[in-house]
Order: sequence, then C-alpha cells, then structure tokens
Amino acid sequence: MPVPSTSVPIRRALLREDVYARLRDAIVDCTFEPGEQLRDQELAAWLGVSRTPVREALLRLGEAGLVRAEPGRSTTVAPLDHAAVRDAQSVVAAMHRLAVAEAIAALSPADLDRMRAANRRFAAAVAAGDVHAALAADDDFHAVPVRVSGNAALRAVLAQYGPVLRRLELLRFGSAQARACVERHDRLVELCAAGDAAAAEVSHDTWKDLTSVLDDPAARDPRPPLTGTDRR
Repeated sequence: MPVPSTSVPIRRALLREDVYARLRDAIVDCTFEPGEQLRDQELAAWLGVSRTPVREALLRLGEAGLVRAEPGRSTTVAPLDHAAVRDAQSVVAAMHRLAVAEAIAALSPADLDRMRAANRRFAAAVAAGDVHAALAADDDFHAVPVRVSGNAALRAVLAQYGPVLRRLELLRFGSAQARACVERHDRLVELCAAGDAAAAEVSHDTWKDLTSVLDDPAARDPRPPLTGTDRR
C-alpha cells in the first residue's frame, strides 16, 4: 500500500511522540500492511517532518515488535506474532493489575467519573462499529488508574509492551467480545468506587483474556498474516 497522499500537520512541541503515535497507528490499522517496506524518506514527506524523528520512531517500533529492521537493509512492518503477543499480554495484564492495586485508595470521585465517561464512549463506539473510537476510549479508561498510581516504572513497561497488543485490541473491539468489555469496565468502576481490592483482578483478567481473540476465527482479521510456534 502506498504512503497516503494526505496528512494532518504534527504539532512541533510533541514532534517525537506524535510521529511515533502516527506511525504506530498506521501499522495497527493496516494502513501499512504486514510485510510492507517502510522508507524513512517517504514517511517523513508524508508526515511533513525531517527524517530524524521518523528514524527514532522506527527504532521504538522495532523495540515494540511492530516493525523489523536490519542494519543496511529494509525496514518492514512485522506480522502479528502469536508468541510475542502472548508474552506482551502477560506483562501488560500484570502491570494493569498493579496500577489498579496501587491507585484504588487514591481514586477520586472525579477520577471515577472519567472512567465512567470513557466507558460510555467505549460502549457507543462498539455499538456504532467504530473500532478506532473504541480503542481510544479504552485507552482513556485504563489510563486513569495508571496515572493515579503514580508509578513511573509501570508506565514505562506499558509504553514498551502495550503497542504489541494494539492490533489485537482492534480485532477484539470489532468482534462480539467487545460487548463483554463494556460490562467488565462497569464492574471495575463499581469495585474501585467501593474500594474493593478485587478490582485489580478484574483489570488483570480484562487484559489476560485479550489473546483469546487469536483463537476466534470469527474475530480474526484475515489481512495480517499470523506467525509463531502456535500458528494454526
């Protein structure tokens, strides 16, 4: 697929993060498909930036497992790898459990309202079949306890391994499994509001169950090729 002909200007104050986010999202939504070659000069022209932040973003995406780069050779979009996804899922699930466990005593009524509002947006996006809006609302929902926990190491781990799961999240939010996420979000907020430590396990299970979409043919997008030792 060629680089899109149109783009939205990136804010200079957040240049590096915006370039990274734009490229990450283009990979997640298959604007750039698995196996496609990524040329930094073309990407820089598309985004309207220099090649330096593009190269930095590609390095980060390589560390996250979304691209494959070989020195002196091409950089390509990585396929969806079962083994890498399952490894990342275990780590991300544990981090979200820790975030809720550390945040629950400090969550304010305003924080809980933000989580409820995010889940309403999530439910509306699921009902409308808008998987990208659902993903954004889900990000906002889980970001609340992560922020309130104040744990910088936790945030760093999520920044490293969270991107590996985003393609899988899109698959889940476009399937019947998305409706169960709405209910689980509601349950998580209720437990947090009650100060119930069981909320941490609910958060963990939300992420632990994510990889079930790999075994659900009805939920699987046929475009991304699947790789790994458990490929079916």
